[in-house]
Amino acid sequence: MSARVRVGVVGTSWYADWMHLPSLKSRPEAEIAALCGRNRERAAALAAKYSIPRIFSNYQEMIGQADLDALVVAAPDDLHYPITMQALEAGLHVLCEKPLALTVAQAGEMARKAEASGVRNMVFFTSRWLPTHRYLKELVAEGFIGRCFHCSIQHFMGYGRSGQYNWRFDSARAHGVLGDLGSHAIDLARWYVGDIARVSAHLTTHVERPGPDGSGQAAASDSVLLALEFVNGAQGIIHVSVVAHVGEREIQQRIELHGEGGTLEAGPALKGMEIRGVRQGEVAFQPLPVPDRLWEGADRSDPFSVFTTQPVGDRYFIEAIRKGQPVAPDFTDGLKVQEVMAAAIESHQNGRWVTL
Repeated sequence: MSARVRVGVVGTSWYADWMHLPSLKSRPEAEIAALCGRNRERAAALAAKYSIPRIFSNYQEMIGQADLDALVVAAPDDLHYPITMQALEAGLHVLCEKPLALTVAQAGEMARKAEASGVRNMVFFTSRWLPTHRYLKELVAEGFIGRCFHCSIQHFMGYGRSGQYNWRFDSARAHGVLGDLGSHAIDLARWYVGDIARVSAHLTTHVERPGPDGSGQAAASDSVLLALEFVNGAQGIIHVSVVAHVGEREIQQRIELHGEGGTLEAGPALKGMEIRGVRQGEVAFQPLPVPDRLWEGADRSDPFSVFTTQPVGDRYFIEAIRKGQPVAPDFTDGLKVQEVMAAAIESHQNGRWVTL
């Protein structure tokens, strides 16, 4: 494809404004042709900010009328399935926010439809593209830890402490922190260690929350603890929470990988995250600075600047469309994560290990 890729974006949240729209705008080969949002005033303001020519309040109309090549689905979780399936039916390439869907059945249908359609399809697991996480993956691939024994991932934030209504905690629309942060952590665990065989989980709601109409609701989890057994025999722990007070760190993330040949650790804060490692036979951990090549063009004080300077995220999606290249993480990766999430929910409900 030599011409610019005409992209439509569904969603006008702060995240679309912070991540997807500036990332697409920074790529000359991408043309943001249309924007869809339920709040037309908000959509108009974002359209003016990013010079987007057409505004829609109905995603079906946008898919049918905007002459698009691709769609970015940045809507709430319960809308991922219907929007994506409509886009795939129209033959569009699709980038969908995580988690891919609400259920394994939905995610499986989306993955099969995307494969049958022959389009580029991607799930937006943000962490995969951050320089520290990419270097950690390189070190694992190079054999720094050898055969992995233990994987531990912690991801803490505090945006759920207020107790206000948020669709992410509306159990009719999403899976709480399991879907929001847990999906990222599960994807990283699979990326670093391999497929997951069994899950034992405890899902907790610490903060009471109102429903969308102000009444009580069955609030989804705001803290989740998962025990994992990988296909290769490694063990894992994932702990995610949005009710932690993390102070100036904003996002607290720790990753530890222990193996036959050594140990790697990264943390504690996403901004300024450092990697340290110790090999078999060594006594002390040593810093392992992220190479300059993984920071090229980006600001080391802001790891998220890679999304407007490097071929990652939305920019990577556009490049894959233009060159007809495969994409990772794709909908199949999203389905794998969805299966682990579903197993975690079943495990919590039944109080037992669940085999995938």
